[in-house]
Amino acid sequence: MTIARLTDYSLPQLSELPLGKVDWKLDNSRAALLIHDMQDYFVNFWPQDSQLITQVIHNLVTIRTYCRANGIPVFYTAQPARQHDEERGLLNDMWGQGLPKAPEQKNIVAALTPEHDDVVLTKWRYSAFFRSDLAEQMADLGRDQLIIGGVYAHIGCLTTANEAFMRNIQPFMVSDALADFSRDEHLMALHYTLGRCGRVVDTQEVVTAITTAEAQSEGLPASFAALRHEILPLLDDEDADEIENDDNLIDYGLDSIHIMNLASRWNPLAPQINFMELAKTPTLHHWWQLMQKQVTTTGEAA
Repeated sequence: MTIARLTDYSLPQLSELPLGKVDWKLDNSRAALLIHDMQDYFVNFWPQDSQLITQVIHNLVTIRTYCRANGIPVFYTAQPARQHDEERGLLNDMWGQGLPKAPEQKNIVAALTPEHDDVVLTKWRYSAFFRSDLAEQMADLGRDQLIIGGVYAHIGCLTTANEAFMRNIQPFMVSDALADFSRDEHLMALHYTLGRCGRVVDTQEVVTAITTAEAQSEGLPASFAALRHEILPLLDDEDADEIENDDNLIDYGLDSIHIMNLASRWNPLAPQINFMELAKTPTLHHWWQLMQKQVTTTGEAA
């Protein structure tokens, strides 16, 4: 009943796939990343020197790094090491005891260890939405796109993509950041996604093609006064109008969600402006300096 030992195969290429039914575009201000079930237990069914898993982990690290730098929230799923039979339900009939038989393998693989800002969801069934608040957290963050990578493509990843679609969340399956029992089952998951519930992209598209229509239309603030005018309404402090240029905006009520949204809008026009850079020194003076770098580079007048 348990998973058989798995072998490597060549990752599917986008050129092998048919055109999908939708042409949704990834957007920094709308997207969230889900790293699905990348626990030692599930990865260890491949050989320790698996080139397939090495490549998938590398691609997931690349995507996660991009997301963190651009204010895109990162979610994980992970099954608990201890599960009662009542909690596993029919999973026991299909797969046996699973992870509870090997609780020492519950950790997410070392290269993808979650950081303190990441959200780890307890996984109970195939779908990441089952008995979790993933949908609610995404709604609170204003996110309605879900980038999906991890294992296994045709089981939990596909089921999650399907449920995302039914919840009006656009799923994006990353073809070369997924792994599966076999190449045929991997391709089946991608074909189903294209024809029934979402888009299929690759790592390169995720890290280069995410755009923000709002940022492109509005542009960067054209002056320091325009920057100040844009930021002040976001502050939750009655003395906000008196803020000095070097005052910490967080002390005046600016929260991380607002910083994420600003980074998502500004980054497509100025790559040096990202969530980490804005959050590191959250002052009007520093942010205007970052924008001035873009002015110097492009030769545009401030």
